Amino acid sequence: MKFETALRYNSAPEWLDKYIDYSSLKSRIYDIEKAQNGLGGQGAFSERSALISTETGHDTSGNSFSEQLDHELSRICAFYDEQEVALFQELSELVVDVENQDPNAQRMSLTEESEDGDDDEDDEDTQTASGGGLSRSPKARTSRRIYSGGALEGSPIEEHPTNGAPIGRPRALSANSDSADLELGTGPAHSGHGRRDPSPHTNARSRSASTNPIGSFLRTVTSNVSDGGDPHEFWTSNTDHAVDTRLIYKRRITSLYISFTSLKSYVELNLTGFTKILKKYDKVTEHELKNEYLRTKVEVAHPFQEGSKARVSEAINTLIGLYTRCVTKGDTSVARRQLKLHQREHIVWERDTVWRQMINRERNGQSDGWLTTVDAAVQGEKSSAWFAIWTPFGSIGITTKFIFLATSVLVFVILLQVQTMEDVERQNCLAILVLCTLLWATEAIPLFVTSMLVPLLVVFLRVIKASDGSGQRLSAVDATKYIFSVMFSPTIMLLIGGFTIASALSKSNIDRLLVTRLLSLAGTRPSIVILSFMSVACFASMWISNVAAPTLCYSLIRPILRNLPAHSSFAPCIIIAIALAANIGGQSSPISSPQNLIALEAMDPRIGWLGWFAVALPVSAISILVIWLLLLVAYHPSQDAQGNPLEIRPIRATKEPLNATQYYIIVMTILTIGLWLVEHSMEDIVGDMGVIALIPVVAFFGTGVLKKAGFATKSQISFSRPVPQADFESFLWSVVFLAMGGIALGKAVVSSGLIDSFDTQIRIAISGLDLYQVVLVLSAIVLVVSTFISHTIASVLLVPIAAEVGERLADPHPRLLIMLTALLCSTGMGMPVSGFPNQTAANQEDEVGRRYLTNIDFLKNGVPASIIAAIVVATVGYLLMRAVGL
Repeated sequence: MKFETALRYNSAPEWLDKYIDYSSLKSRIYDIEKAQNGLGGQGAFSERSALISTETGHDTSGNSFSEQLDHELSRICAFYDEQEVALFQELSELVVDVENQDPNAQRMSLTEESEDGDDDEDDEDTQTASGGGLSRSPKARTSRRIYSGGALEGSPIEEHPTNGAPIGRPRALSANSDSADLELGTGPAHSGHGRRDPSPHTNARSRSASTNPIGSFLRTVTSNVSDGGDPHEFWTSNTDHAVDTRLIYKRRITSLYISFTSLKSYVELNLTGFTKILKKYDKVTEHELKNEYLRTKVEVAHPFQEGSKARVSEAINTLIGLYTRCVTKGDTSVARRQLKLHQREHIVWERDTVWRQMINRERNGQSDGWLTTVDAAVQGEKSSAWFAIWTPFGSIGITTKFIFLATSVLVFVILLQVQTMEDVERQNCLAILVLCTLLWATEAIPLFVTSMLVPLLVVFLRVIKASDGSGQRLSAVDATKYIFSVMFSPTIMLLIGGFTIASALSKSNIDRLLVTRLLSLAGTRPSIVILSFMSVACFASMWISNVAAPTLCYSLIRPILRNLPAHSSFAPCIIIAIALAANIGGQSSPISSPQNLIALEAMDPRIGWLGWFAVALPVSAISILVIWLLLLVAYHPSQDAQGNPLEIRPIRATKEPLNATQYYIIVMTILTIGLWLVEHSMEDIVGDMGVIALIPVVAFFGTGVLKKAGFATKSQISFSRPVPQADFESFLWSVVFLAMGGIALGKAVVSSGLIDSFDTQIRIAISGLDLYQVVLVLSAIVLVVSTFISHTIASVLLVPIAAEVGERLADPHPRLLIMLTALLCSTGMGMPVSGFPNQTAANQEDEVGRRYLTNIDFLKNGVPASIIAAIVVATVGYLLMRAVGL
């Protein structure tokens, strides 16, 4: 969550314009950044500036920005002083009123209140919540006199009725007099006049408390609570008068408590705002203003002084004591709990994981498009109906997806009825295979839903045969046990372990710290900057997946894009470069993309991590270098639109030191990856890579680094309520279920014997072809399929075929063809819908809403890049796979 959002959610609505103007200050920083780069009036930025800023001229020295900060600080201090005076004055009167309350005093009841327009006994009553203090008739209000704190004895002043609260104070009670403010424990009390109760008894009590009513009250409360109190005293009485009075004081104390906690939150939010905006200023302009300004200006200002904070905290504790005495009969814990129920809810500012960020954007209809392949359609985007069919139950819109779905179901039913296979198990399995292929290819329903159809249909149609070679058809009960046992395999656990590591790295900001430090070495040459971002995108894809890596990289290039001249070719070049590199990064490690895990599941025995790296890393490095050269020729990013040399603003490395939590995450991540690398030599101990994947799950969720759906404990805002932080629920479970469905379908094809039925056709297709010729044919097929459908779905459909083809060769090499297929699935990059990174890149926009890339960019650059990457896999990759023994 950005601080601007947290500020908007957490600010008191009545004070919304009284907080730090964070948006204006941030815009000013970008203006200064633009001026530093000599681009103050160029391009899309000038359009943006005209809309959000009326200031002219830019200052790179920081003086102008300091003046704007000074203005914000003085405005905040003035508002705080106004509220502080009003609230402490009212607290002074409340304390005196409580001390002066006596069973023999003038009786007040809710009936008398209703004559004043207040006949609702609810605690949220409008009159008492916004009105002043103890409700009474106008006659009582004008006749009663009190002594305010520090007032001279015998100097009464008539109290004038006041109906309004201090201007702008949220749900606070209005002051009943113009008596002086009460200072809590610091400085001399203000001189002023009070009001005197007609009763001599209460006069004496008022005089005894007049020098320091809050201190006197706290001593009284402490004494009453420790001594058990008098059970027959007024505040525990059950008389009508006592009950009515307690209700009135409950409302009055609660309202003032809300006001003081809002004031405390006001100070803390503004302090956070100053800290963050100064940090951003230093980062963007490369100045060192933050520490000096906070020390010399902010921390010495009245609202932010420790003494001021202590006085507000003391006032809050005083109100808790009042509530304890007047409402909860001496039970402080109950008083605290009840008062917090009325407290304004605050949103806790906490760093998101990459998964939760993307899920939230999808749910809010703000997706970058990356999830459409997994979850079908973006929220809020509905396919328009071609026509409607009217029925007695209403109209049914006929959309493209409805037609695809109906066609798929029709083909499925036909295949079930027309016998083309030797036995019913194979025929039913063929129908399931064709149905899933059509649904996955057309995305008529969400992809993971299609995956969930697989076990349902496999059991219902009984396509599983006994594994003892008898060919006996398993019962529904036995088929259920079998299909669910293979769906949640160690490969699925490996996928979840990868998600966990990615979440921990992103939530702790380690990914950003590492990436910015690497990119800070890139310099200012556009070509080197592009190569650096491609390398970083590929490297990040290895560990946080090629789904999350582009999102991270695109957030890091925003400062560069902001400062580019108008119509610079560098912007589309670097955006498509990151997407292509992230696609290539999908080859780099077993956990970088789902298709790799599907390939691992199909291998017997599986290739180890070291073997995978030995093949994938050289292939990825060569592919990125060649694609980089292709983009340099296509875009000429080193020049601006006028042909002048372009210099890129360097990325500054983050200077934040690592904390204990970050060191813990790094150690556990390195330990997990290290065990994955040597898993084959420790197989007798760990069993499988999936078991090792449990280490980060236990290490991070067990210690609270990541959370399931509990409550955030790390709050940057005091007096805030925790909000759910569901890291576990934010994993890409749709991808997990998609992989599970693919594994189940593959096992069903093998168990039913359908794969054997393809044996003749496969032998005919590969007869006379040697291994490398099969590699070339398979490369072309996989490249075309993965360009037009999801890479994960392409692997689900093609890996079983590759495995069977490899088995039928004269010199069997099933594992080689399986890994070749997995690597080639990541090379399909020719269309905007080809894989997660392309979908993310296609939706990147500039500051005025124009997209950086068009379909032409993908056709002109994505298609050649796909062919280049496929050739690298089919040549260099083939040689390396043979070298490692595949």
